[in-house]
Amino acid sequence: MTSRPATSSPLPSRPWYLALGHRIATLWLVKMIGTTVGISGFFVVYFWVMHNPPSAPTVMPLTRLDHWVGVSGDAMVLYGSLWFYISLAPAFAKDKAQLQACARDAAIMAAIGLMVFWFFPTTVPVFPVDWSQYPALQFLKATDVGGNAFPSLHVAFAVFTAVLLRRQLRSVQAPAWVQALNMLWALGIVYSTLATRQHVLLDVLGGTLLAAVVCRAGSPRGELVPAGT
Repeated sequence: MTSRPATSSPLPSRPWYLALGHRIATLWLVKMIGTTVGISGFFVVYFWVMHNPPSAPTVMPLTRLDHWVGVSGDAMVLYGSLWFYISLAPAFAKDKAQLQACARDAAIMAAIGLMVFWFFPTTVPVFPVDWSQYPALQFLKATDVGGNAFPSLHVAFAVFTAVLLRRQLRSVQAPAWVQALNMLWALGIVYSTLATRQHVLLDVLGGTLLAAVVCRAGSPRGELVPAGT
């Protein structure tokens, strides 16, 4: 009888949470500064465009779903969570190339949205709501007056981030519940844009379409990489 050569057992892959931790630590200073500067710069341009429209904004029409979704002060938590949520995609970028692709696609999406706002200014209707009954929403209405409605960049960035995080979580073999949490978080943010009356359904559909086009056109690099990287 001939003996078979001994085969070594495969090394266990790095657990998904350690893989994500390693990604966060990679280029962490660049990610932190870049995300902060990017969001801050976006807000400067966003509010300037909103307060200086070249023509009278068009009021977006309501649909049956807009009447069905009720106003919710609690939705403000989900609405505001977008700015932490979108920071996760660059934080989980595994290398410089993936980080650059994320920043590039986010910048393209923001630029398209801002150009639409400029050439086709829109606003949400004046809703018959006593905002004093919703203190958190009253503050939101005072700072963001409902302009730059279509497409909803709030929705666009939520969908864009959900797609990137889905790819990243799959690449490190994150469990199903983590991937489901990602999708539920994004859906919650989308819902919050309606429940806070910051957007209407047509804005949501426009933002979703914008994100889908950018994600489709963007580089697929990093969608599937070996687990533990």
